[in-house]
Amino acid sequence: MQSARLWQKLLLSPIAASALLTKLEIAVDRTLLALLLPIQRLALAYAPAHARPAWLALLALDTRLGQQLRVAREPILTQMRLAWWRDRLREPATSWPQGEPLLAALSNWHGQHGKLTALVDGWEMLLGEAPLPSAALADFVAGRAAAMQALAGAVGCAEVAATAYRAGTGWGIADLATHLSHPDERAAARMLADEHDWRAPRMPRALRPLAVLHGLGARSLKDRGTTGGRGDFFIAMRLGILGI
Repeated sequence: MQSARLWQKLLLSPIAASALLTKLEIAVDRTLLALLLPIQRLALAYAPAHARPAWLALLALDTRLGQQLRVAREPILTQMRLAWWRDRLREPATSWPQGEPLLAALSNWHGQHGKLTALVDGWEMLLGEAPLPSAALADFVAGRAAAMQALAGAVGCAEVAATAYRAGTGWGIADLATHLSHPDERAAARMLADEHDWRAPRMPRALRPLAVLHGLGARSLKDRGTTGGRGDFFIAMRLGILGI
């Protein structure tokens, strides 16, 4: 019961999340933590100390890219912003401008950040008028999956890169499906979900947050987008602690 209350606080507020994570000796950047969605903050709590900086950087980048699309009024300007991130990811970290917390966090990828250009490319596929073609939705999902595959290598788990790609695909599909409103797009997302292998992936500790994201995504699809209930907390704890 105490654990459930703790995770409820963790989900509700980035300030509360930061205080709780600090209490649990989980060092985080509060600026980046505030960017994350509740489910991402919950997943991050299960990352071991050595993998946490890389995880935080990836989740914050993914959220930042999504925010740029959500506030987009001019597609060309949004493309320019995405191109800026793509260019930075192609550069060595020593060339990055100072004062951007997210770039500073991405230095924790130790030179492997270039593989995250696939994530930028994926988000760019969502630019355009609805209904987006099913190929664009599939490319978005593939971009997130590639980012998780790259993360596996960045945290020393390259041997399970293929499993990380599959789990990243499931997370991408589930998260996408909950944010689509056009019936044609929702049908395309459902087709992607029907084709995906939803078996729970066995994850090493460094990738337990991905097990949480995949598992909660599967539950969200089953419950038609409903998240945040008590069942989610227990599923997250099981996946985060046991990895299955």
